[in-house]
Amino acid sequence: MQYHLNGFKPGNYQIPDAAREPAPPPPMVDLPKEVDVLIVGCGPAGLALARQLADFADIRTCIVEQKSGPMLFGQADGISCRTMEIMEAFNSSELLVKEAYQLHQNAFWEPDAQNPQQIKRTHRVADARLGLSEFTHGVVNQARLHDILLDGMAHSVTHLVPHYNRRLLELVVDRNLTQDLRAHPITATFERNDASQSSKVETVKARYVVGCDGARSTVRKSLGIELQGDSANKAWGVMDVLPVTNFPDIRVKSFIQSKDNGAVMLVPREGGYLVRLYVELDLLGKDQRASQLDLHADDLIAKARQIMNPYQLEVKEVAWWSIYEVGQRVAERFDDTPAGSEDLIPRAFVAGDACHTHSPKGGWGLNTSLPDTFNLGWKLAAVLQGRSQPKLLQTYEAERRKVAFMLIDADREMSALVATRPGAGRDASSAKISTADIEKFIARQNGFIAGTSIGYDESWLCTGHEHQALASGFPIGQRFHSAQAVRVADGRPVQLGHLNKADGRWRIFLFGDAKSPLDASSGSARLIGFLAGADTSPVKRYTPAGTDVDSVIDVCAVFQQRDLAIEDLPDFLWPAKGKYGLRDYEKVFQTTEAHDIFEQRGIDRSKGCIVVVRPDQHIASILPLDAHAELSRFFDGFMLG
Repeated sequence: MQYHLNGFKPGNYQIPDAAREPAPPPPMVDLPKEVDVLIVGCGPAGLALARQLADFADIRTCIVEQKSGPMLFGQADGISCRTMEIMEAFNSSELLVKEAYQLHQNAFWEPDAQNPQQIKRTHRVADARLGLSEFTHGVVNQARLHDILLDGMAHSVTHLVPHYNRRLLELVVDRNLTQDLRAHPITATFERNDASQSSKVETVKARYVVGCDGARSTVRKSLGIELQGDSANKAWGVMDVLPVTNFPDIRVKSFIQSKDNGAVMLVPREGGYLVRLYVELDLLGKDQRASQLDLHADDLIAKARQIMNPYQLEVKEVAWWSIYEVGQRVAERFDDTPAGSEDLIPRAFVAGDACHTHSPKGGWGLNTSLPDTFNLGWKLAAVLQGRSQPKLLQTYEAERRKVAFMLIDADREMSALVATRPGAGRDASSAKISTADIEKFIARQNGFIAGTSIGYDESWLCTGHEHQALASGFPIGQRFHSAQAVRVADGRPVQLGHLNKADGRWRIFLFGDAKSPLDASSGSARLIGFLAGADTSPVKRYTPAGTDVDSVIDVCAVFQQRDLAIEDLPDFLWPAKGKYGLRDYEKVFQTTEAHDIFEQRGIDRSKGCIVVVRPDQHIASILPLDAHAELSRFFDGFMLG
């Protein structure tokens, strides 16, 4: 798709440029007095959490934003493979794939050995993340991602929309009430800052609060949580521009390093014409902030021209620009429970930039923030609905704080490599002028940058490591790496990972053994019999009376046999559902020569296995087909009947 030919216009890219207008903010409505979950901030973390909770009709969610309406311009640009997978869980990946610039190549530019004051391309390479997911890394305006999440919220069963123009004045947690899960221990006081009702104060009582309100988070400060890490010492400029240039790689992600003038990282944007430039600026003085620099968009353009010499760069329009400083910090805690208090249930959380800050290159902040709340959202829903023990909420900090440290370590290294001038702790002789180190870094960290190799440590939510060899391509703790199989009912190839929707349900994938599932002695047949009929079956134990058999735990099967017919398989695998008892034909799959997930994911053909997938798409356990008791014990460890 092409757009922005005659100037940048925010809004829905499915509408032609000439007719596109940004959506107006919703009308001002009083805040509710009492809610289950209060979300502060409409960044990617807040909206991803709200999008997930919006689908639960019995959970009352409120999301509040200080700004006057939805984002229109700029900030993050990259959408990692893993974020694309999460958007697929919201049934929204197709639109992003269609609209985004897809990153397939990287180009590297250095000073020309023959004329060092000019740059010269050294080489191009395929992007290192290709093949890590069924999705490629995309580049699209963060505002567009927000729009898609907002649209999903508005069209959910709860029709959730944000409350804009509210500034959080005070957040108080009543410590006497935090361990009473029926109580509303959070009191949040907001002040309206719209033109018509400025200074009106509103108070919300909440059972849980999640601060997604950015690096200067009021929620984090109210909870007494400190950011710890390095202070900023280096400034960069960033701008989205519509350029006319003879630079040959204007539509290729490029790392450009000059001899004396600094570096530029160039990222093509969606629509065929828009380009983002990250421009290296000078070192900051002690206690100096990037916001204090007397620089403007024209200064960034002039600096980019110097770096990109001998190529011409004529900027016809600047859609958005900013100056930022490089620094890496992580919150000392991600919730309101003090260190060493393993028995306390948290009631207040911070997520996204409120708990980890770093440079904005590559959209790493967005691509870490959104998975933060994708991790937290299903846990809040499960506890609020009484389906899981409240200790589930303690796992958010343990799982996501580790990722935050991985993020800032990678960002620190990347920021040092991209910069041509020394930063803190480096002398002039250590300055990098070769892009080879950048290329090596990208190759080494490709799984982390893509988000596909991020995994959670062994715990009661990630078990069964002794059986990892049964499915070596599904590392326990990492996300379910999708691959295609063919649906038995209609012969359609399907990405199995796309079955893992953001609906709060667990998935059990049964990968059949060498025996046909029609053979009563096969491991597959015995497991199906246990799940369908045994009193200790987690499906029977935790499915509420009167609901569909897959309302809590969804069981899907993948068989090696290629001559199966749906009508010959047990009813449990194509169950009657809904008020009319309609059959669900979309749970049984088989391999073909072209679509062999057993081969692709290292699944033991002789033994088969069970792969348990959490509601956030991460693999919780791998078990043998006959490990019925172990499967029950896993769910019994945290679920409530």
